[in-house]
Amino acid sequence: MRIFTIIFIIAIASSLTIYAQNSDTLKIDRFSIHAQTTLINQYKPAFSVKYTGENSLIPQQEDKTSITSTLFLGLRLWKGASIFLNPEIAGGYGLSRTLGIAAEPNGETYRIGDPAPQIYLARLFYRQIFTLTTKKSYQESDFNHLGEYLPAKYIAFTIGKIGIADYFDANQYSHDPRTQFMSWALMSNGAWDFPANTRGYTPSIVLEFVSLRHEVRYGISLVPLTANGNEMNWNILLANSNTLEYTYRYKLNKRNGAIRLLGFFTTSNMGNYKQSIALDPQNPVIEKTREYGHTKYGFGINAEQEINDFIGCFVKGSWNDGNNETWAFTEIDHTLSAGITITGDKWKRKNDNIGLAFVASGISEPHREYLQAGGFGFMLGDGNLNYGGEYLTEFYYSAELVKNYIFISGAYQFLINPAYNKDRQGFVNIFSVRLHARI
Repeated sequence: MRIFTIIFIIAIASSLTIYAQNSDTLKIDRFSIHAQTTLINQYKPAFSVKYTGENSLIPQQEDKTSITSTLFLGLRLWKGASIFLNPEIAGGYGLSRTLGIAAEPNGETYRIGDPAPQIYLARLFYRQIFTLTTKKSYQESDFNHLGEYLPAKYIAFTIGKIGIADYFDANQYSHDPRTQFMSWALMSNGAWDFPANTRGYTPSIVLEFVSLRHEVRYGISLVPLTANGNEMNWNILLANSNTLEYTYRYKLNKRNGAIRLLGFFTTSNMGNYKQSIALDPQNPVIEKTREYGHTKYGFGINAEQEINDFIGCFVKGSWNDGNNETWAFTEIDHTLSAGITITGDKWKRKNDNIGLAFVASGISEPHREYLQAGGFGFMLGDGNLNYGGEYLTEFYYSAELVKNYIFISGAYQFLINPAYNKDRQGFVNIFSVRLHARI
C-alpha cells in the first residue's frame, strides 16, 4: 500500500509538470495543482531502563515507518480571493505509538490507534487579500499559493479548516518536518499548545496585516472535545484558542533576519494536575477533573538570521503556565532550541541541506508531580518520575535526487531523559531515512 501510494502521487506530480511550466508563462494563475509525498522510516536500537509504564518509550529495538500524501488544489475566485482544498492520506506509526517522548522525533506521525492509511480532508479554506499599496512582488505557485503578484502591504482574511502552524511560528530554517528538522519541538515552539485535531488541523479564522517589515496575525480556532481528540468542540463560547503574533523583519549586515513574538490563550474542559492529585494521590486521573473554565496561556519567541549566502541559524523559546493538561500538541511546558543549516553551494549542490539543532524541554511543577504520582497524559506516563530535562540533538543531510522534485534525507537524533525521566537509563539513538517528493 505504501509503495502504491508513492507511485500514485509521483505519477500525479509528473502529469502536472506541463501545467506548472505553462502557469509560469501566464504569471497569474487561475488555478493551481500541487502534490507531495513524504515517507519516513525510523530505527531505534534497544536501551536500558529501570521500569516501563503505559505511555513509555519502549526499551526494545524498534523500526517504524510513516507516510503522508497530500494534494494541494487552489482556485482564484475574484480579485484577491481564492479557495484551497487539500485531501490527504496518512498511515503508519511513530516509535512506541508516538508515546514516551515529549520532543517526538517524527513530525509526520500522529497519535492515532489505527496505522492503516486513511484518506481525510486536511484543509479547506477561503482567503481574501485586501491591497494597501500599489507596490507588488511576484509569488511563485506553490502549496496553497497561487502564482500571482502580491502587494507589498496588505490585509488578509482566512476562514476554514487549516493547519494553524501554517500561519504562526514560522521559521525559514526550522518549521517543516518534511524537508527540515523532524522533531516536534523543532518544527514548532514546543510549549505552544497549538489548537488542532489529532492530525494537526482545525477550523479557524485568521486575520493578517503584512508589510515589508512588520506583520501582525491573530487567529481564533476550535479545539478538540477531548485532549488529542479528532472531533472538534463547536461550542466556541466555552472552548476556543486564541493566537496573536508580531513579526519584525530586518537586515543585519545586509543579511535578512526576523523576530517573532507569539502569545496564546486557550480555554476548554481541561483537567487540572493539582486537582487530580488531591482527588487520588496514589492514582491520579486527570480526566476526572475536566471542566469548562480551565485555561492555558503562554508565550514564545522565534528568531532567524541569515549568516551568508549558504548558512542560516535560528533560536526559539517558549513557556506556558502548565497548570492544566496539554490539550492538543505535546507535553512541553517550557523549551529552548537553537540550530544552524547549511546549503550545498560550496560542493555545487545548492539544493542540498545540512542541519544541526539542539532542543531542551521541561514541564511545570504540577505536571511533574502528576507524572511522579503515576498519572498519564496523552503522550507521557512511565508510572513514576525521576525528573530531569529532556534533551534532543538532531542532525540531518537532505540531498536532491531529482531537481526540485525528489529529495532523500538521512538523520540522527540523540535523546537524553525521554519523558523527563532520568530513570530511563542510557541514551536513546534514533536513525531516520526520509523520502520526500513534491511538485
